[in-house]
Parts: sequence; structure tokens; C-alpha cells
Amino acid sequence: MPDLGHDLLFGCFAPPEAARRRAFVRLAQEADQAGLDLLGVQDHPYQPAFLDTWTLLSHLSSVTRRIKLVPAVANLPLRPPAMLARSVATLDLLSDGRVELGLGAGAFWDAIEAMGGTRRTPGESVAALEEAIGVLRALWTNGPGVRREGAHYRLAGAEPGPLPAHPVGIWLGVYGPRMLRLTGRLADGWLGSASYAPPEKLAGLMRAVDEGARTVGREPSAVRRVYIVDPSFTTAQLTELALTHGLSGFLLSVNADGAGALMRFAAEVAPAVREAVAQERGTPAAPGALPHDARVEHRRPDPSARPVAPPPHPDRPAPSAAGERAAQTLVLVHDSLRDELAQLQHAVGEVLAGRDSPAAARSFLNAMTMRQNYWSLGAFCATYCRVVTQHHLLEDEVMFGKLRSAQEDLTPVLTRLEEEHKLIASLIARLDEVLVAMVEDPSRLEEVRTVLDRLADCLLSHLTYEEEQLLDPIARHNVVV
Repeated sequence: MPDLGHDLLFGCFAPPEAARRRAFVRLAQEADQAGLDLLGVQDHPYQPAFLDTWTLLSHLSSVTRRIKLVPAVANLPLRPPAMLARSVATLDLLSDGRVELGLGAGAFWDAIEAMGGTRRTPGESVAALEEAIGVLRALWTNGPGVRREGAHYRLAGAEPGPLPAHPVGIWLGVYGPRMLRLTGRLADGWLGSASYAPPEKLAGLMRAVDEGARTVGREPSAVRRVYIVDPSFTTAQLTELALTHGLSGFLLSVNADGAGALMRFAAEVAPAVREAVAQERGTPAAPGALPHDARVEHRRPDPSARPVAPPPHPDRPAPSAAGERAAQTLVLVHDSLRDELAQLQHAVGEVLAGRDSPAAARSFLNAMTMRQNYWSLGAFCATYCRVVTQHHLLEDEVMFGKLRSAQEDLTPVLTRLEEEHKLIASLIARLDEVLVAMVEDPSRLEEVRTVLDRLADCLLSHLTYEEEQLLDPIARHNVVV
């Protein structure tokens, strides 16, 4: 299946664990602020350790600004389609058109029966899913009362409405041949997971979707293909999946505490895949995930200009256990910086959105109190900047010197990393400048966020590059970080 030409979407997929509810909400906000397109939430109503998906999505719609919300996928046997139609339309209206419907025919039948649902055979599941799509679309279409007779669902004059704010896409999370052909015939998209449909099986699955589309005169491109992946997938793999199998949406599967991996995905992987696919298509690259402002002169380091460490020489020592621990320490330090960066972005985003605005907190706050609250935000930013600066100084003055002494051919890489440290330092200085200006002129908060986003883009790219080039040498030479 070739590239279908869809715009590329990137997002997050996570389990709604009740025990990690606050971390989950923060993750959703971070995904939104990082510019990701989609937030997929598992829907297992029979799982007592999980929050209810629709209640959670409703809450998330009020604490995010632009990211689309997708149940991935809604459990049809426990969510009757007529009620699901009302729920989806309501949330789409309240979120200004930010809902797509991932829909599943059901699985884990013992658990579904335990919740009062009906166990269905594979054939019954196909029929019920087809009837449900008809019910959903009928109740989202303006007109008279709807009457439908089905073996599983019926409408006896139900009035359509409320109508969604936009044409909600129905993306089916299915894998069987009949279900895939049904997707091609009736659905707007397919939402699959690498856990159930690994890349080597995609060609056959997508062929079934295409066959279903052609039986009713639809073009295969009428069906968007969205794929859930884990952090091990590389930029090259995702690019290949887009160009070879027609996939156009990628959701990174993480837990609620996976902000570090998600920020790397947003800042590194998504822009690189967009650029590679655009180059293959011969079209201008789509905008990256993070917003940028032309007034900021600093640009993300050009990956093509970065030197690469030579492969290990046979005479060099193998990584020792102590060396591996030293390398892992660097990753832990970097992940801490990534997580703190996400918190910083969240803090700025909350003020920008007005949720942490001094005026919103208390109506009687005067100008002096407002300035004090903005200084509190500035102090938080400044603290993070000091941590980053100190880390880079430690690397430049200690770690890099030891690596140069131990492995001379690393010098070009280390020199490049030092240059990027200076670039990041200049962005930190710029952030400090606009924070000071914001105290006197709170309207400049947008400029703070712009500079912060640029800093995040450069820093995340830099951390990934450093890990790619230095973890093996650190492990081999047992350089303490």
C-alpha cells in the first residue's frame, strides 16, 4: 500500500490509571503544549483500576487547548451507540471540535459479561459494529426522528442531536478480515496498535481495508490509518510506514509518567518524519509540533551538520558494569532535565491560558500582586535555567576533558556539543531577558513561551544527540558523569 498523501498526525496513547490520575492530566497538558495532534485514551470500562474514559476526556477537554481527544477505542458492547452519539457530540461541542471517535467491537468478553454486557460471536460483532456506525451517523445528521431496525440496535423515532461541532471521524480499532473490510466500506479511519499488528503484518491488514473500500466505490485514501507505537520505533521506521503502508497518524504509547519520552517524540521524531515524508512527496514540509517565532534568531541545531562518533576500535575495552552505570547516570540526568522542562512549559502554559493568572485567582489582586505572581513564575524558570547551565558546565569542564583524553577521535563530536552548549546558554539568557520584561509588561508572556519553546526544541535535540554519541564511550572508558 503506497503513501495515501494524508497530513501526518502525532500524538500520545496512555492507560488512564486512577492511581496516577494527576500525572495523567499533566501528561495530557504537556502533550497539548508540545503541539502534538492527538491524545488517545484506552477504554476498558470493566477495569476497576482505570478512570472512566468519557469522564476523563470531558475533564481533559477543559484543561487543554488544541489537542484532539480520541477514545482508543470506545468499548461498543458497554457503550450503546445512541448514548455514545450524544456523548461524542456533546464533548465535540464543548471542546470546539476536538473529538474523533475510536470505536471497537469488544474484547475480553468475560469482563464485559461481568459488567452486564452481551457476549458476541465474531459474526455478531461485525454485524453489531456495522449497525452502530449507522446509528451514530443518523443521530449526527439533522433531520426528522430516526427509525432503524437491527438485530443488535434499533431506533424508534429518536431525534438527532446535538450535532457535533465538526464531522467526527469514526476510526475502527479492528484486526480481523471481515472487520477490516467493514472499515474500508464504512469507517473514516483505522486505529491499530503495533502490539496487535506488528509492521510485518500491516501489508495484509491494509490490503483488506482497501478491498473493502473498493467494493463500495470508495478510494482507499478515504480511510486514514493511525498506528500506536512504542518508543523503540525510529524516525526511519515511521517514515517507511507512512510511505509504504499509508499510515498517517502515530501515537506514542507511554505511561502517565512518560513525559520525557513524549517530549523527545514531539521535538525530535515528529518533525523529522514530517520532513522526510515531505521530501519524498516533493512538497513543502508541514509545520513542526512546536510553535516558533521569527523574531527569535536562534535555530535548532542542524542534525546534518553534526559529527558522528567513529565505531569502536577492536582494541578498545568492552563496556564494564561500572561504565554502563556511568552511562545510565547521564540518561537519568537528561531525563530529569526533560521532565523539569515539561513542568516549566506547563507552568508558562497555565499562565498564558489564564488558569494561573493573578486576576483569575482573585478578582481584587492589584498590579503589585500581579507583578509578584509573575516574578514567582520567573523564579521557577530561572531555577531551571541554572540547573541546565550547571549541568553543561560540568560536562564541558570535567566529562568532556576525560573523554578527549581517553578517545581522541571523539574530539569533533565533543567540540560540536560544546558549541551547542553555547547556543543553549544564549537561549537561556534570552529567556531571562523576556522574563524580566514580562514583570513590567505581562502581555509579553507569549514572547516568554516562544523563547521557551525554542529553548525546548534545541535542548531536547541536543540531549538526544549527546546520548547517541557518548553513551558507548562513557561505558567503555568508565567516565564518571
